[in-house]
Amino acid sequence: MAVKQCDYEALLAEYSDARSAIALLKQYRQYMEMIPSMRRANECVITLPLPIVRLRDGVSYSGYHGVSIKPGDAVSLPCDLAILMCDPEWKVKTGVEILVFIHRPQEDFSTLLGRWRQSQVWLDKGYEWIMPHHHQHIYGDRSEVIYPLFVLFEETPGRLQRGLQGACLPFVVVPTLNSFGEYSTVESLSNDGPLILSD
Repeated sequence: MAVKQCDYEALLAEYSDARSAIALLKQYRQYMEMIPSMRRANECVITLPLPIVRLRDGVSYSGYHGVSIKPGDAVSLPCDLAILMCDPEWKVKTGVEILVFIHRPQEDFSTLLGRWRQSQVWLDKGYEWIMPHHHQHIYGDRSEVIYPLFVLFEETPGRLQRGLQGACLPFVVVPTLNSFGEYSTVESLSNDGPLILSD
């Protein structure tokens, strides 16, 4: 059975909520440990579905779709969700950013991996997050490191799991929508540590 658009849309909507995003991070221990305070986790995690960043430097990228971005332009990242951490006391963003890539219908390994690679290229220089209205008081400057997390469905072809394992990239596997209209993560398959993007 193939991944359906409604499954992708439902999961994107689910993880747009901070509580569900925290449950997702709990499936990958290294990322869960990056939450500044588990006791106040809801105050520490900011979710940005289909996030937008403003690039301080221009980018000329000839891969996949060949884009040219001028300095100061805002671009939509090819990830599905950005998870930012902030200090619950000081309400300032910490240095941890996690980009979540949900397997999309008809998407094969090269396209899924290509979305992460394109994000690496775009975020290699200075950038700032376009924050939602209720988080505009939090300074959205770039992080020191960016971590990826891939979310696959039970119906995702096995070659995507093998490819991510071979590339040492962390992923979790979730079932499709159940009869109650909910998702629950059933399996966590990943390497021993995240791939770090840094200067």
